[in-house]
Parts: sequence; structure tokens; C-alpha cells
Amino acid sequence: MRQVTLDTETTGLEPEQGHRIIEIGCVELLHRRLTGKRFQCYLQPDRKIDSGAENVHGITNEFLKDKPRFADIVNELMDFIKEAELIIHNAKFDVGFINSELKLLKQGWQPLAHYCKIVDTLSLARERHPGQQNNLDALCKRYNIDNSKRQLHGALLDAELLAEVYLAMTGGQVSLLAGEENRQITDVNTIKRISTDRPPLAIILPTEVELQAHQQRLTAIEKASGGKCLWLQN
Repeated sequence: MRQVTLDTETTGLEPEQGHRIIEIGCVELLHRRLTGKRFQCYLQPDRKIDSGAENVHGITNEFLKDKPRFADIVNELMDFIKEAELIIHNAKFDVGFINSELKLLKQGWQPLAHYCKIVDTLSLARERHPGQQNNLDALCKRYNIDNSKRQLHGALLDAELLAEVYLAMTGGQVSLLAGEENRQITDVNTIKRISTDRPPLAIILPTEVELQAHQQRLTAIEKASGGKCLWLQN
């Protein structure tokens, strides 16, 4: 399973008002593990950045003067995210901007959902933590993720933090043996086996309360993972 966390920075809040993307950051996960592959670029928007937006991300028009335009990087971007599950915090915002950029190119690009499945971690967080703050900083604090470098918003840094938040929010790594794939047992005599002379193990059945708690936990995992809880699959 290939997933990509994605974030953007923009000149303002509304693509309908002519605002544009000025930074895109993506981070790849494969089978719920960070691969180290990233995509990041700054973009020349051909318009002024709103002062409010500049205060959020710190990117200036002067800095972007020599940067490529969206048309210059669209193929590389789409190759990186195509057919992946895109994980985005407040997906409506970023997807709206990317769709606007694709439409402006007039090259026949379809909306982003045509190429990728999109998961909105803001909606997911609101389901799991109703009535609480669920912005990226709040989630980092809730899941003990170090965001001390996030003095300003930045697409790549936010995509990296989002990857950690997503893994924590949906149950962490899928395997306790992460990083041990290449370890091989070369001597079968080193394997410790349970003695056949021991008495039978006692069977302790769960109580009704424990069974209910177990089922509630599985239901929560099923909801948080979008129907991918292994323990509920036949």
C-alpha cells in the first residue's frame, strides 16, 4: 500500500479569487513506513502574496522570482502522487488549489480524485476527538510528536509531521518487527521451544464486559482506518 502525505502553501485562501500555490511538499509511505522519498518545490505564482498568507508561511515574492511555474513541475508531481492514497489535512483546501492549477493549464488534466484516493485527516481527527482542537499543532501535541521546528508553516515540514500524526492516529506501524525484515535465522538449534513435558495451559475466557470493550476497540479501529481493520476481515 503506497500512501503520500501532501501539503501546500498558497498566496491566499481562495483559488476562485486568483490565488495560487507557491509550495508543494509530499512524503511517501509504503506499507505504513516512511521510505525517505519526498517531493518538494517552490513555485512562481505570477501574482502578489497576501500579507496574511505571508505571515503564516514566511514565503516572499522576492524569494519566488526565479522559481519554476506549476506547468514546469506538473508531470513530476503527478508521477509522484498518481495511484497513491493521498493523505491531506483539511483536504478541501489543498485539493481545491491543485484542481484549480490543473484546470488553468488547459492540458486535459482531470480533478485530483481521478488519480488518487484522498483521505482527509482533519475529518478523521474530528471523528476521533470531537469537540477538541484538531489542527496540526494540536495533533502533534496530542500524539507526542516533536513539532518544535514548525515556527512557520512549510509544505514539506507539514507533510512530514502529518505522516507521523497519521501513523499515530491510525495505530502506528503495522508491524512490531519494523526494520527487522532482513534478519535471518541461520541456526535452527538456537530456536527455543516450549517443553512438551509442561502441564496444559489454563484457558481463561474473557468476561462479557471484556468482549464488549474488545468489540468497541475493533469498531474504532475499523472507522479510523477507513474499513481496513485486519481483525474484522474474514
